Order: sequence, then structure tokens, then C-alpha cells
Amino acid sequence: MSAARTLAIGVVLVGLAGCASDPTQGYSFAESMPQDLKSVSIPVCENYTYDLGLEALVTEAVIKEMQRSTPLKVVSRGAADSELKVIITKSELRRLSVQKKTGFSQELGVTLTVDFEWKDVRSGEMIVSRRDFAAADTFVPANPSGERLDNGRVGAASRLARDLVWELRSNW
Repeated sequence: MSAARTLAIGVVLVGLAGCASDPTQGYSFAESMPQDLKSVSIPVCENYTYDLGLEALVTEAVIKEMQRSTPLKVVSRGAADSELKVIITKSELRRLSVQKKTGFSQELGVTLTVDFEWKDVRSGEMIVSRRDFAAADTFVPANPSGERLDNGRVGAASRLARDLVWELRSNW
């Protein structure tokens, strides 16, 4: 038993020795976000689709995810070090499965596609920019669950926000 414990401790120590103190130089436990960025403003998303109200849903989801999973403070436009602009370019509803007896949709997918830019407003430097960034979620409108389209929209907006913030963090 003690040999296994010694081996496990050795493996952990070797793994920790392989970590870099600087996150830009390799694996690290240190925060990789630029130290001079403390805040971000997130204006209401522009919506280029016919899906009305989607801009508020996506904006709220991105703000909540940013507050939940980053050290950045979300503040108003004039007080921020950086700004994240999001443009909703596409909203798709796709049938994923059909009930064999009735032909009704059993499962539907909602896909949201956005373009986004995260810019340091002090220097004007672009931190991250992506085009055609997409996320999807599913819902079941068929009985017995009878979920509404809003369930799919909220799910897709939440997944998009989570993936978008993850994309921002992966570039720090």
C-alpha cells in the first residue's frame, strides 16, 4: 500500500514540476488574463436575424457568464478597460428527429451564430475577434415533455455564452 502511495505522490510532484510559472510559457496554475485588464463593457448585442428579442437573451447570458467565470468586472461603456461587441448573424431551427406515427417533430435544435470582437478600449488593440462562432442546444416539443421554443433559445444562448467566454479565456 505504501509503495502505491509513494508512486502516486511521485507522479504528482513530477507533474507539478512540469508546470510553468508564466502561463504564456506552458501549463500553469497562474491566471493567464492580462493583468492590466480589470473591467469589460458588454453593450446589447446587435441582432441581424428576424428572431426578435434574441439580442436581450444573448446579452444577458454573456454578462452572467462573464461575471460567473472571469475576474473581470462588467461595467458601463465609459468606465471599462475593454469592450466586447457581439453581433447575432444567424438563428436556425432544425428538425433533428420525427415521430414515426405522426410525422411531428420530436426533437428540434436551435443554433445561434455570432461575430464578436473584444477590444482594449484604452489602446484600441483587438484582443480577440471571431466570425461565424456558433453554439446549439436542443429541446423536445413533442408530448409528454412539450417544451416550448423558448427552452431551446435560452439553452442555445447559455451555451453560446459559455463557449464564447471560454474562447476569450483561451486567448488570455
